[in-house]
Amino acid sequence: MNRMIAQQSRIQSLFKNRDSDKKIMSLFITAGYPDLESTVDLVLGFEKNGAEIIEIGMPFSDPLADGPTIQYSNNVAIENGITMNKIFEMVSEIRKQSEIPIILMGYINPVLRYGAEAFCKKAEESGVDGLIIPDAPIEESSIISDHAKKHKLDLIFLVAPNSTDSRMKQVDEHSSGFVYCVSVTGVTGARSGEEVAKSVERFISRVNQHVTKNPKLVGFGIKSHEDAEIIAKEVDGFIVGSALIDSIKKDYPNKDWKQNVFSFVKQLKYGNI
Repeated sequence: MNRMIAQQSRIQSLFKNRDSDKKIMSLFITAGYPDLESTVDLVLGFEKNGAEIIEIGMPFSDPLADGPTIQYSNNVAIENGITMNKIFEMVSEIRKQSEIPIILMGYINPVLRYGAEAFCKKAEESGVDGLIIPDAPIEESSIISDHAKKHKLDLIFLVAPNSTDSRMKQVDEHSSGFVYCVSVTGVTGARSGEEVAKSVERFISRVNQHVTKNPKLVGFGIKSHEDAEIIAKEVDGFIVGSALIDSIKKDYPNKDWKQNVFSFVKQLKYGNI
């Protein structure tokens, strides 16, 4: 029993100890965007302004599931010279100052190129808590899942509106940390709240029926506090990625760009206070 308690991840602890009426905010940032020097500062600033989970994107040259915003940030980060080892160094730097749960999110190719076991070992040593690999679904996840488990990394799977009920149950069974609920079918990107809200209610109702073991975070299409309140009403929290990248893109490299981004993050979490 003590062994199980000792192995509870930062992600699991966060959900266990949260106030039930408060929504968890997870933010996605592409490592090395808008420059190599800013990633650590951004993550620490996100936490100070209300983020409770950080998803760090591992740039890849062919990000098929991502819309233009994340594709753009991937390309900029690659041009900036981002590497997997630099990402691990960034996580190690964050860990010197923060215990915020950190998830690496990206495609399986860079992981396999690094070596799945070596990748998971290095991730654990750096202070990573979990992995989201959208193009390694349950059927193909054995190439990473055993190594992830050995190195105490939560492996988070996704459900979408076109997931069958049985698929949702299967994802719930295999996920640890939480289940990522993709609110709309298609690529990532900020959409109109109304567009998402129309389809999301029925989807989330199904999710809550069939995903019962794990907490649930909803993402794709959230760009404001109001969107988050509507879309995440019946789940444990929400994820923002494209709208955050857009916020950086709008102001970088103006003098106050970081402060403006942090203000946007605070507004996402708390609204206009």
